[in-house]
Amino acid sequence: MEEHRIETYSDFWDYYVLEHSKPLTRYLHFVGTALGMVLLVWFLRDGSYYLIPLCFVVGYAFAWFSHFFVEKNRPATFKYPLWSFISDYKMMFFMLTGWMNSEVDRVIDRA
Repeated sequence: MEEHRIETYSDFWDYYVLEHSKPLTRYLHFVGTALGMVLLVWFLRDGSYYLIPLCFVVGYAFAWFSHFFVEKNRPATFKYPLWSFISDYKMMFFMLTGWMNSEVDRVIDRA
């Protein structure tokens, strides 16, 4: 059976939000993304450019752990890598501004 392919970022965002409906999943993503950003700055300042791939390893380790063991779903990164990467930062911004919980409620109400 062929799986439906999401065609617009707006539709993907709603899917992404549903896939991150549990607060612990969102917090683990936040920690991983933040640590990845801190490491990136550290490696750039230090000139350790060869270590930059570790930024992604750290970020995705937290995210994938949360999907497999908290949310119990498959990370969207596997099918939509760019939109998923962008959405991690969008979710982080929404969490920092206090909008993420209402975004989850909005998407769950529409589902």
